[in-house]
Amino acid sequence: MPKTIKLLVTVSRPEFLPANSASLVIGISWGVNLPVDLILGLIVPATLVFGIITLVSAFAAQVNTISDYELDLKDNCKRELVQALGLLERGKLKFFIVLELLSSLVLLFALYSIVAKPALIFMWMAAVFLAYAYSAPPLRLKSKAWLAPITLLIVLSILPVTFVLYIFSSELNPFFFIFLSGQALTVYGVIVPAEIRDYFGDKSMGIDTLTVRLGLAKASLFSIILLIVGGILCGVGFLFRLLYGNHPAMTIFLLAMAAVYCFVLRKYVRLYHLSKEYIFSQDQSSIEQQILELSARNPQWITLITQIIVFMSLILLVSKILP
Repeated sequence: MPKTIKLLVTVSRPEFLPANSASLVIGISWGVNLPVDLILGLIVPATLVFGIITLVSAFAAQVNTISDYELDLKDNCKRELVQALGLLERGKLKFFIVLELLSSLVLLFALYSIVAKPALIFMWMAAVFLAYAYSAPPLRLKSKAWLAPITLLIVLSILPVTFVLYIFSSELNPFFFIFLSGQALTVYGVIVPAEIRDYFGDKSMGIDTLTVRLGLAKASLFSIILLIVGGILCGVGFLFRLLYGNHPAMTIFLLAMAAVYCFVLRKYVRLYHLSKEYIFSQDQSSIEQQILELSARNPQWITLITQIIVFMSLILLVSKILP
């Protein structure tokens, strides 16, 4: 049993857990209004919604692992994932997938008994459908060049953050929409390097991702634009929300956010230059290896961007708590 649990954790992609925590923190920071009941108004709903998001995220990761098995066999970076699925067996994994969905549904109804907002049920249904349709046939949206990024924006950013926020507030601040637009663009901006790492395998397998459609250089440039525009919109959202709060001086922390975005952008620019070199290089295999090695560091960049957005969200929450 412990071995089964370990394999299940591997195919559930635990590296996405910080992103789930980020959605929780962001949603609470923007949505909670004081005073609030600490137990039934904050702790219990927050625990339930984190469980729901985590279970749906695990479901999405496991469906992706099953659907991408043949492709992942060719990716050395996903060797552990492929081996885990082979040892766990698909039949057993499908049983756990159903169990996770049922468990998330139980948590959802427990949450509904507290907040009584029907829209939460429809948002859960949309998240489950898109999480499945993104990877699994017959829709397999990830292979549709323009539908794939739209699906990712909704599933990884818009739905989870809005889901959490709506639990704690029915009022949507206009500055939140500015921030959410930036956060959604940022999310896809940090995903593009992962697609660049998969570019060579996806192209050989005939998977029509947006990166394959655009090509390496244009995709790299697109990720730079997304990160710049996304960072500006996130910053503007935080800026005006803090300025119109009780402690406008806290806008000083936005300098830290700018510094992190600039650091990650430097890596993206390097990736763009390598992509340009690849097009005209006589030794493409050498450049390809450099692209793979650099883009493989993308999880570190995702962590940095996620942490700074969470940090600014906590600053926003503190500004609400302080007198």
